[in-house]
Amino acid sequence: MNNAFDNHAKTAWCPGCGNFGILDALKEALEQLALSPRQVVLVSGIGQAAKIPHYLNSNVFNGLHGRSLPVAFAVKSVNPGLTVIAESGDGCMYGEGGNHLLHAIRRNPDITVLVHDNQVYGLTKGQASPTSEDGFVTKTQPQGSLSKAFNPMSFAISQNTGFVARGFSGDKEGLIKILREAILWKGLSLVDILQPCVTFNTVNTFGWYKKRVYTLDGHYDSTNRIGAFEKSLEWGERIPLGVIYRHEHPTFQDKIRDTFGVDNLVYQGRDSHLVLANEWSRFR
Repeated sequence: MNNAFDNHAKTAWCPGCGNFGILDALKEALEQLALSPRQVVLVSGIGQAAKIPHYLNSNVFNGLHGRSLPVAFAVKSVNPGLTVIAESGDGCMYGEGGNHLLHAIRRNPDITVLVHDNQVYGLTKGQASPTSEDGFVTKTQPQGSLSKAFNPMSFAISQNTGFVARGFSGDKEGLIKILREAILWKGLSLVDILQPCVTFNTVNTFGWYKKRVYTLDGHYDSTNRIGAFEKSLEWGERIPLGVIYRHEHPTFQDKIRDTFGVDNLVYQGRDSHLVLANEWSRFR
């Protein structure tokens, strides 16, 4: 069966790459939500993960390393009717783009943030990334990484992010369910997706994850912030998948509407030519 988001482009990923599972799950989730390609904008930075928009039939902005969130925020601010998804790898989103993630959480725009977390920089041949374990050995860190691993789940919950979830590229059906919820969430949703790198990370493989991951069941209360924070600390022998935390609060668009009485940040006054003339005079 054809998927409206499939553009049949040839991929540049290694055979067996975890990105394939994420691409398939995202296409399926968008299709199940009955969205059309023209309603969706995918924004990414740089990296193997950031190539996903190239392989989807939708609107695309592929920008600078770590800069996907400001663009996604701008797109949603001027055209709130679009479904906006920012996606990139753990290096791009938590490393170069870490400051943007922090402030996006503060503003709470209605966008979905997908992070392909393979704990390594794949495009640049295997340096330790923000989520690499302390002691992770690479070609450029032969004695092992000297930095502690960044915990995106704990960080996001500590900042009271509206929707915080973790998926696994080896669990397609579970990931589709999470992606659908994340895209429908009103406000910023962060989905950290465990994604093995078959070339540069020989530790955190599909087999390594499959022995450890488990899905949160219906008894888990994702609205309990303290419980969610405790759950976010589980790593090692047991790794939880699913929606770890959810918390509804006003979005940036809600505040724009309440403050200015408009739905977007595009200036719509009749005297727009006077505004442009004034701006022009400032720079002549």
